[in-house]
Amino acid sequence: MKIAFVYDAVYPWVKGGAEKRIYELGRRLVVEGNEVHIFGVKWWEGACIIKIEGMILHGVCAPMELYANGRRSVSEAIIYSIKLFPHLIRGRFDVIDVSSFPYFSCFTVKTVSVLRKTPMIITWHEVWRDYWYEYMGFIGFFGKLVEHLVPKLTHTPIAVSAVTENNLRLLGVNGKNVRMVPNGMDLKRIAEITPSEVECDIIFAGRLTREKNVDVLIESIGYLREKLPDVSCHIIGDGPEAGRLMKLSNDSDLVSNIRFPGFVEYEAVISRIKSSKVLVLPSTREGFGMVVIEAFACGVPVITVNDTRNAASSLVNEDTGFVVNLDSKEIGDTAYTLIRDHELRDRMGASARKLAGDYDWDGIVKQLMGVYEESTEKSKDDCSK
Repeated sequence: MKIAFVYDAVYPWVKGGAEKRIYELGRRLVVEGNEVHIFGVKWWEGACIIKIEGMILHGVCAPMELYANGRRSVSEAIIYSIKLFPHLIRGRFDVIDVSSFPYFSCFTVKTVSVLRKTPMIITWHEVWRDYWYEYMGFIGFFGKLVEHLVPKLTHTPIAVSAVTENNLRLLGVNGKNVRMVPNGMDLKRIAEITPSEVECDIIFAGRLTREKNVDVLIESIGYLREKLPDVSCHIIGDGPEAGRLMKLSNDSDLVSNIRFPGFVEYEAVISRIKSSKVLVLPSTREGFGMVVIEAFACGVPVITVNDTRNAASSLVNEDTGFVVNLDSKEIGDTAYTLIRDHELRDRMGASARKLAGDYDWDGIVKQLMGVYEESTEKSKDDCSK
């Protein structure tokens, strides 16, 4: 099968959940004999078309800033979607899989899909709905409008989480048409990584943005220090909130309790998670929550927060961690329980490792191929009518 993935950000030049998903699935699809093309922004030096891990990468336009004033750049998304057309229309594919965000490229893919009579699939990582107003103010109306239009472009949407699947239904998508294909991880690779010599009680790993609510985690460390003076927390990652969070830690006199290692490579993140007692993800907006299942694979229980936009909360159950309110004292008390109760922590860690087996990329790629084959068969039936 000849498959095209469409997303402006390309791994490993841009490191995030959506681009990592395409990379991991794409290289496994190649191993199984498929021809995989990725159409994205040209983040690399040299030729516009290169090969990596057997996948063919197409750079459709020069690199641009993905973010402007802390938000996804609208101009970048528009330029990318326009530049995408002449590159994508040249090829003939059995299926085109486009990531829903940042939306404009979905309309380009739809045009190519109609002209080439190629099945089109949209992969949804998140559905924002009213969050658009929080993200962009009153002009968020236009983002919300576009989000309502995009599901109408394809008969077969893929949701990466149960939360996203439910939100698609709230947009009016027929639930029978939605296919759930979650994100995953390389369990073998994770198992081979040794724990770090640098240990900590609590770890956070992710992009430092406002919706991650790392400031609430810092407040919880201040509260927890009253019970555990030597409590240690490592906040791994970088982002627009980094400076403010470091200042908050300093102003709260938590320099000896909280470390900010900044951005570290994947192996180092996994190594540090393995050397921690609990992972805390206080985010109120997660399309999936990759770091949660990675913590599970490391045998580390997770604390996350209860929010309708936090898909990570659906990954955690009573056997693998806790879902709490976004409250520094509640997070602190729950972390205290896990830090002090070794038996509970070990029991949850064992359950987490067992659950992690459901998210191996090798199994997920088979689910994805099933959706692709179903889509191509339906396309053939429609053409024969």
